[in-house]
Amino acid sequence: MTEPLEVADPGVVIGEDGLARPAWASVDPLLREYYDTEWGMPVTDERGVFERVSLEGFQAGLSWATILRKRPAFRTAFAGFDPDTVAGYDEQDVERLLADTGIVRNRQKIHATIRNARATIELRKDMGLSALIWSFRPDTTPEPRVFEDIPTTSPESMALSKELRRRGFAFVGPTTMFALMEAIGIIDTHLLGSHRRGTSGIWPA
Repeated sequence: MTEPLEVADPGVVIGEDGLARPAWASVDPLLREYYDTEWGMPVTDERGVFERVSLEGFQAGLSWATILRKRPAFRTAFAGFDPDTVAGYDEQDVERLLADTGIVRNRQKIHATIRNARATIELRKDMGLSALIWSFRPDTTPEPRVFEDIPTTSPESMALSKELRRRGFAFVGPTTMFALMEAIGIIDTHLLGSHRRGTSGIWPA
């Protein structure tokens, strides 16, 4: 495989296909596919948002590549991240999940996912999980040229974290919520030189 070539813009590399990407998405085929087709695209349905909240929580302290490789197993283990099904999981299910080598076997994170499913159902009485999270969309989005320009938290992610905790959610710290906001299109942190900048339809390039 030909290695990507550096281009004039220091923030991105050009791949064999001629497209500019950040370094983290330029080599590993799985990360490249995720970056090109999913990351930063709007997700607004309840199940989709719940899945991403859950996976971001499991990612804490680990690499996203690890989570992405395990995502099919996570989807199987957590019934496609259907909140109604996951909310009904009991200790027998927790033990089953702890024995599942395909996922991240962390008792606290598994319990948090079940707790968050129940909190998601409770939110239906109000505005719903997706609408609540999207209500924290800021007025502006970062304009990073290099990876170091990208913040890891924001006033909005801190406020979102606080509100979700108030609503009974766990593993939703400000950094985790900032990553969620990036992943589902609430903010656009694609590098200015990337071919994906502005493609979400939410923010201009």
